[in-house]
Amino acid sequence: MGQAQTSIVTGGGAGIGRAIALQLAQTGDNVIVADLNAASAEETVALIEQAGGRGRSAVLNVTDMAAVDDLIGSAGELRCLVNNAGIFNVKPFDTLTADDFRSMYEINLVAMFGLSQRAARVMPRGGAIVNIASRAMLGAAQYIHYATSKAAVGGFTRSLALELAPRGIRVNAVAPGVIETDMLRARSDTNLDALRAMQPGGELGSPDDIAAAVQFLASPQARFITGQILLVDGGRSLGGSLGI
Repeated sequence: MGQAQTSIVTGGGAGIGRAIALQLAQTGDNVIVADLNAASAEETVALIEQAGGRGRSAVLNVTDMAAVDDLIGSAGELRCLVNNAGIFNVKPFDTLTADDFRSMYEINLVAMFGLSQRAARVMPRGGAIVNIASRAMLGAAQYIHYATSKAAVGGFTRSLALELAPRGIRVNAVAPGVIETDMLRARSDTNLDALRAMQPGGELGSPDDIAAAVQFLASPQARFITGQILLVDGGRSLGGSLGI
């Protein structure tokens, strides 16, 4: 076998990012788990190694482009970049400020641009970039600054797919619905039973559901798919009524 190719997962220290890192490692990739929290990243790497995979941790502030340059430069043959790192908070419209929008965009979009630009410079044909958007891009109350930043991720994904198609690099996004993570369970505004009742199938998603979608879009099986935003939300985005 040849040398393993590398995948980078930002925000890979917990939740959805950790599940993605574990899934990509199962396919044989050497996974770089990049996270602001060193201990969390190292814990993900330990789980990868316990499962027989290969990985290493990297402490990364995704807004620090010098650190991003160092990370990309040390990655080896980069097969896949997963832009998972992001921020979220609940804040009603009347209390939002321009700085709330700026900070949300700086991390959820501008950092994604910087990482993608640098990765694309070294990624060979057949490479893939997978961005994490959100079903909130369709519209959401109480966190309009987050929803609009994720809508921008959708436009960025589709536009970047056109830019990179001649280089043989595919760009897609996964838009999670309500995924049951520690972060969700810890939110003060969350009623899990109410959220389940709003789902067509009566259940919430898991980080593994998102990881499976990312792994597919990053794989050769998805070689003819680019510029797409895959909603993984249990059908919640369909709207409509569950009755007659």
